[in-house]
Amino acid sequence: MNFLVLQHINIEHPGIFLKFMKEDNIQIDTVELDENEKIPNLDKYDAMIVMGGPMDTWQEKTYPWLKIEKENIYKFVSIKKKPYLGLCLGAQLLSEAIGGKVRKMKTPEIGVLDVSVNNNNSIFTGMDKNFKALQWHSYEVCDLPVNTKILASSAACKIQAFSSERAFGLQFHVEQTEKTVPQWACVPEYKSALEN
Repeated sequence: MNFLVLQHINIEHPGIFLKFMKEDNIQIDTVELDENEKIPNLDKYDAMIVMGGPMDTWQEKTYPWLKIEKENIYKFVSIKKKPYLGLCLGAQLLSEAIGGKVRKMKTPEIGVLDVSVNNNNSIFTGMDKNFKALQWHSYEVCDLPVNTKILASSAACKIQAFSSERAFGLQFHVEQTEKTVPQWACVPEYKSALEN
């Protein structure tokens, strides 16, 4: 199997999933969008993983590749109907690609915080209804189209996880390793969020 990974900063990568994919002999092609690497033809990929990043979905003037990325996510998810996993920014980009919206939160979520599963017949099958997950975001998904399902929520963020056919968006981080938080704390945008 071939997976395409889209990254927005080199330290925000698939983390623990890299180990799992290696064990399953999955070929990974990584595109570093913030370094102007181009998204390849999507036909050869069986799944796409889109990571988080310090930018926001609306910053297309500063990061013009965001528009191209959303177009490719739309093609992959809505036309090719292939499996997709978006984490944090990757979830927000999925939302906009399929017709949802993203807005600034009243209260940002930063830290290891509570998440509640709303739909156990999903990727959360067999998990506890309530769990803690790493959060690091000040924007949230909203106004999803009617054909999506909300899978998990938190007190500050109604849409912590959602699905649209074979695509899944998670606002929280399940990919982290022991190096994740120390590395991210060095990113100016993330450091600023921690201090506010």
